[in-house]
Amino acid sequence: MYRLVGLALLALGLLAGAAPASASQGSGWLRLAHLSPNTPAVDVYLYSFHNSKALIVVHHVAYGTISGYQKVPAGEYTVAMRAAGASPSSAPVISATVDVQPGGAYTVAGLGPAKGLRLQVLRDRLTTPKGKALVRIIQASLTQHLVTLRAGHSVIARHVAFGSVTSYKVVSPGSWNVSATGRTDRTSSQITLAAGTIHTIVVLDDPGHLALDDLVDAAGSKVAPAGAPATGLGGTAPSPAHSDLPWLALIGAGALVSMAGIVKARRPAGAHALGNGGPSATA
Repeated sequence: MYRLVGLALLALGLLAGAAPASASQGSGWLRLAHLSPNTPAVDVYLYSFHNSKALIVVHHVAYGTISGYQKVPAGEYTVAMRAAGASPSSAPVISATVDVQPGGAYTVAGLGPAKGLRLQVLRDRLTTPKGKALVRIIQASLTQHLVTLRAGHSVIARHVAFGSVTSYKVVSPGSWNVSATGRTDRTSSQITLAAGTIHTIVVLDDPGHLALDDLVDAAGSKVAPAGAPATGLGGTAPSPAHSDLPWLALIGAGALVSMAGIVKARRPAGAHALGNGGPSATA
């Protein structure tokens, strides 16, 4: 059964006092993803580099949860994952450093199996060739270790291994039947790839079968929105609270708030989730 999962993140107000010490002029975009199928839910912490006080804490993030983009001041950050409910002072299960450059967009994804869990920092593209779209694949299905993706009869990526991320591929715009085929399972979804848009298609394990989630990394608008709706498949997500909060700016510098809100919405088989755009794409 498909589920649309909203990851509600509460962010600090982006005031001068809340900016990381290492921040340079300008800002970038950052989003987080839990894409390790057999890793239990985690608590995710975001720190300004060399600052032990967390800027953001998100509790009980389950597999398949992908946040919308959050605009943050440029600078260095540390993303850390702890087991759900673990003490904030305990050693993280895994962590990674992100250097957010002015105008840059990044996805920090937990990938691989539980015993080989890693945080991978992905630099997201924001520009496309004129009149074309870009597509990238994240293969997060553990049940199907190798998956081939096609748009119609054209191969987007062949034999993509579990836990890997492809480079972006230039594709012609149109409404495509995008299929993912593994050794023992196959799924497809009708996805519109408009000219000037950039997509990340995530291959996921929904209980009993494959699923696809289409994330629009950037759209052709010349104005970059503050963030995109959270989207993702949460096959192992807990029962949600009735809340659909975006990343909210807090009033005042240096404040710390931690809270999670997850929304579930049922979708028919074959449906796909489309974001409303992230950072703007330019041709």
